[in-house]
Amino acid sequence: MADVDKTEKPTPRRQKKARTEGSVARSVELNSGVLLLVATLGLFLFGGRLATGLAELSGFVLRSAGQLPVTPGTLPLYVFKGGMYVLALLFPFFGIIMIAGVVANVAQVGLLWTPKPLKPRLSRLSPMKGIKRFFSARALVDLAKSILKLVVVGLVVYTAIRGELHRILELSALPPSALVGEIGRIASLILLKAAIVVLFIAVFDYAYAKYEHQKSIKMSKQEVKEEMRQAEGDPLVKSKIRGIQLRAALRRMMRKVPQADVVITNPVHVAVALKYDSKKHGAPVVLAKGARRLAERIKEIAREHDIPIVENPPVAQALYRMVEIGQEIPLELYRAVAEILAFVYRMKRKYFGLA
Repeated sequence: MADVDKTEKPTPRRQKKARTEGSVARSVELNSGVLLLVATLGLFLFGGRLATGLAELSGFVLRSAGQLPVTPGTLPLYVFKGGMYVLALLFPFFGIIMIAGVVANVAQVGLLWTPKPLKPRLSRLSPMKGIKRFFSARALVDLAKSILKLVVVGLVVYTAIRGELHRILELSALPPSALVGEIGRIASLILLKAAIVVLFIAVFDYAYAKYEHQKSIKMSKQEVKEEMRQAEGDPLVKSKIRGIQLRAALRRMMRKVPQADVVITNPVHVAVALKYDSKKHGAPVVLAKGARRLAERIKEIAREHDIPIVENPPVAQALYRMVEIGQEIPLELYRAVAEILAFVYRMKRKYFGLA
């Protein structure tokens, strides 16, 4: 389906599916900016210790060059000890860079593990699709972004070097002990300015990546409807099921009408069938109720089984509105219903000659 038809926002289900497939909003530039900034701050924090440690190691090696016995057995030991010493110096610096890289990724996409992006796809081997990607809008945006970043960062670095040019020209006059520290200070300052600019550009790149991602997973109206059908079921099928359930419930209700003691009606509109069994219930129970055609059917069944039909519009309307099938009548209707039942029982006694 053409992208022009995809005008609807992605549903949570679509977003979740895209995430499991590895399609997330992520900016490589943001990672680079964060790493460059953290590396620069790491130079500020650990640069002096690192330079001092490497200078001490170099001095020790030069001083001991002619004194230490170098043999095939001792050389690996010297290399191992020297390597461990260098690793101990570099560990804090590279440690914070590794942590920053993990945090930058997690902050963008959260904790996500999915092997799907690693699965080979034959479509990726298509030369035509490769050419289309090469000349796509995304590729042009990436090219423009890279050129812009190169120009902006170049200008910032140039400005920073120009501002420190007098200090750079004075480096030759400094003693060796101060030379390394001054070079480190100037380099860190230039890197810090460059890192801030790169990070600033990366924030916009991440916003654009998020916009592109949301655009790529947009849905058409038909796709939204299909997803709703899958999630909630086809409305036509659900309607048929509800119809079947309703008809079954009506049949069960009608089978209970012959058990009623009385049917109270509002002669045309509603009919309510009641039964009172003092051994099972504390009050009369509504066995069936209905309006219009259903009410007529309830009265027909009542007449077929010689069940008394009493016209009392207020009570019939109140029972129809207030009481569900299978429930006992509320307290406020006790008196009115009791009078109707008493009337029905008197009529039955007269009918059977028991009065």
